[in-house]
Amino acid sequence: MSRVQFEYTSPRLEGEVIVPGDKSISHRSIIFGSISHGITKVTNFLDGEDCLRTIDAFREMGVQIEKEGNSVLVHGNGLEGLKKPAKALDFGNSGTTTRLMLGLLSGLPFETNIFGDASLTKRPMDRVTAPLREMGAVIEGEEGGKYLPITVHGGVLKGITYRLPVKSAQVKSAVLLAGLLAEGETVVQEDTETRNHTEVMLQAFGADLKQNEEGIIITNKGDLQACDVEVPGDISSAAFFLVAGAIVPGSTITLKNVGLNESRTGILDVLEQMGAAITISNERITGGEKIGDLTIQHTPLKGTAIEGDVIPRLIDEIPILALLATQAEGKTVIKDAEELKVKETDRIEAVCQNLQALGANITPTEDGMVIEGPTKLTGGSISSYMDHRIAMMGVISALISEGPVEMDEKDSINISYPTFFDNLEEILQ
Repeated sequence: MSRVQFEYTSPRLEGEVIVPGDKSISHRSIIFGSISHGITKVTNFLDGEDCLRTIDAFREMGVQIEKEGNSVLVHGNGLEGLKKPAKALDFGNSGTTTRLMLGLLSGLPFETNIFGDASLTKRPMDRVTAPLREMGAVIEGEEGGKYLPITVHGGVLKGITYRLPVKSAQVKSAVLLAGLLAEGETVVQEDTETRNHTEVMLQAFGADLKQNEEGIIITNKGDLQACDVEVPGDISSAAFFLVAGAIVPGSTITLKNVGLNESRTGILDVLEQMGAAITISNERITGGEKIGDLTIQHTPLKGTAIEGDVIPRLIDEIPILALLATQAEGKTVIKDAEELKVKETDRIEAVCQNLQALGANITPTEDGMVIEGPTKLTGGSISSYMDHRIAMMGVISALISEGPVEMDEKDSINISYPTFFDNLEEILQ
């Protein structure tokens, strides 16, 4: 794989960007459409590699799914319509597909083998398999089911009450999906709210789900019914251009139709804390999800603390926020972010090594990093670690680097943002 170089001379960013559909919601629209009765029409679906793995998995289980561009029709025949796949399911690099499907597959009446690429094979699955086993799931795999490849022997599940030991929407979603197939009530409790797309969409599809002081409660009563899903723009993708607009002098960018679900908008809170000039307009609700337009302008920034309950609301945005912090006056401390270590790569290590290579003053810690700013980035040679968010951070860093930024690859960006370079080109002045 040949190395790629990024160099932008005195750039300025101006214009509008329509970011691709939200990755989390795109995955869930296919899952819930496939296990409901009727035809689910999904618009603004994210045509990225991870989400296509979810489509492939359900096609292997007998679901008819038609896709034309960013529109998808899912012909659901209910949970009972799913068939044993004829071959092992390849989940590629998609941790979301893997962890959510483990919950669903555990309660289906057949055996399924699943595997992934080299990166996914290193990511721990025991945080999901542990509660599923409490529900009666039979799961085998590397190191007792901690790593892929994994075999799920689907069978009868029983409801449990489970308090999340980690701040993970994927674990919560896996248990709720298993709860759809389990006898009795399944209750999920969390000390800090994580992204709630699963709960919102389950209710839209008619699941017997309620939330109260006990937690999130789901049963296997009633069939899910198809409903149309308009996928909002992905705020995690928008984050790269929000940061670019904030740090590239003379820039003004508007990001259209971005999802503003409050369990995901931690980045907006942090941008405001740091003094960014950001405005929200055209707010509305579609399919239970809030969306709107975000406009960001370049302005001086100040360091801040990013910690505590805001972390689950911006966990995927921390790499690009670290780049932002290199241009802010004073110290920025990121902590309580241990979850970064079990993403596509160890993102604490990857972010710090790359930004240090570009001349930033950044120090890794056990649960985050400390960044002193502002520092001029010199350019240099970095690695994407085959992680789409690290790769996009590298490209955005080149906008403010005095010299070129060289990276080992850029194709991993297709996992979540296939139109990233097209959108960047549209706003480069």
